[in-house]
Amino acid sequence: MMILFSVLLNIISRIWKGFSNFYVNQIFPVWVETYGRLTGLFPFSVGEWMLYLAVLLVFALAAGGILLLIMRRKLSEGYKRGYKRYAFFIYWVFGIVCVIMTLNCFLLYQASPISERYEIGGSRDKEYGAAEIAALRDYVVVKANELAPFFERDARGYLIAPGNMEEEAVRQMQRLGERFENLQGYYPYPKKLFLSGFYSQQYIMGYYFPFSMEANYNRQMYVTNTPVTMCHELSHLKGFILEDEANFIGYLACVDAEDPLFRYSAYLSVIGYLDRDFIKAIGEDAEIYLEHPQISQQVADDKMFLTNESWEQVERRAVLSTETVRQAADTFLDTTLTLNGVTDGTVSYSRVVRLLLQYYDGIL
Repeated sequence: MMILFSVLLNIISRIWKGFSNFYVNQIFPVWVETYGRLTGLFPFSVGEWMLYLAVLLVFALAAGGILLLIMRRKLSEGYKRGYKRYAFFIYWVFGIVCVIMTLNCFLLYQASPISERYEIGGSRDKEYGAAEIAALRDYVVVKANELAPFFERDARGYLIAPGNMEEEAVRQMQRLGERFENLQGYYPYPKKLFLSGFYSQQYIMGYYFPFSMEANYNRQMYVTNTPVTMCHELSHLKGFILEDEANFIGYLACVDAEDPLFRYSAYLSVIGYLDRDFIKAIGEDAEIYLEHPQISQQVADDKMFLTNESWEQVERRAVLSTETVRQAADTFLDTTLTLNGVTDGTVSYSRVVRLLLQYYDGIL
């Protein structure tokens, strides 16, 4: 029954955008204000441990089923009845998961994009060319280059992380809520992923758990990624599920912060997308590229996912090879996005460039 209910909700959301918009604006905020507050009381990621529990439950179901097939005649009737009850229990858990994923994730994909819901800058239909991309790319490069020399660093040249960035991330998201109504309200503090090494193998910086309404981040990634990742994941808690929109909101939340690390994190989060689009726009012409501000070596060094030392630690503790884990994760993520109507899959992350061009239209 719950599975059928989930399917029905998904169908309605795909054919009636007004339903999805109403849900995102009026009903979805209730979840973070209620059980999001409850899970926020725990110092660890409730959603992460729920995920591991689910893996154990499914493993027990599979192992019990195999045993039943192999030793059917030797097993007692009590075991058989117990297994059927357990299978029925898993069926109901699966139904609950379908409902939660639909309510806290899938329906959000069908809502109107942020550029339709809010006035973020230039016209949504305007076409931007090489000149506009170059201006935005150069602006971000110059800002990042200016900030890079002023951070305290250790003997290896790595930035020294400040304390309590979680509180600052929440503060910046609440500030941004003055501009975007959906971003108003309660935020739980972002939480570190316990098995960050496994998520590092997937090249995942953060994770939004629909089951617990929590924003999580990779505690092993390099510090320049942390501020914008926390704000990115917090935006999912407010109904902005599309990755390009979350990238955009994460950038806006950090770029006007007083904390220079937050501003630096914002610029580094988009500099790669902008540089790639700029190179594509100029036809990979090296002479034209060199006429523009160049990304400093320090900025290039700070634009890393993990330090070499962290990678060594990840590989030393890894159960599966990073290549295997990453391929499986990429396939899963790409499939999930495609099934939810994001036809370009993980490529959609780079669509933040379009939103930034629209936002800075008339400013740069």
